[in-house]
Amino acid sequence: MDLVDLYTSDDIASAVSSIGSKIAVDYADKNPLFVGVLTSSFVFVADLIRAAAIPSQVDFIRARSYGTSMESSGAVEITKDIEHDVSNRHVILVEDILDTGLTLNFVSDRIAVGKPASIAACALLTRAGQPKPEYWGIEVPPGFVVGYGIDYAEQYRWLTSIRTVAGTESLHEH
Repeated sequence: MDLVDLYTSDDIASAVSSIGSKIAVDYADKNPLFVGVLTSSFVFVADLIRAAAIPSQVDFIRARSYGTSMESSGAVEITKDIEHDVSNRHVILVEDILDTGLTLNFVSDRIAVGKPASIAACALLTRAGQPKPEYWGIEVPPGFVVGYGIDYAEQYRWLTSIRTVAGTESLHEH
């Protein structure tokens, strides 16, 4: 599999710092609950909470729609739920990449049942031409991306940069 560099670790750090600063201003004294959508968001969540540098808690939910494919199955399955009570909490859902919004919308609806004070969405990467969440960092072109926690068939999470898989430019989903 041929990988092509898209964004360096410095590009990513700058985007994470910018998102963290915005969240710090918006959630100062609100003690938000960051909910990372596993597995690909774990690296971003760790860097984001340090960049925001505000009192907060972290939890994770595992939602999958890809398996080992490069295209979404179109159905979301929850394999690990959050453990925190979200009632009257400010929740920030953290995704690695926002493509169609299928997973994020599914998880947001699930969390809304717990009656949080607010729910905001955050994604490091978004697709050009797609609606943007409240907090986002980098707009990516079409193609399957890997690195910085994002995988293909459980590989490439260790990359410190974000790369695209050559020949997948016609794919619009991660």
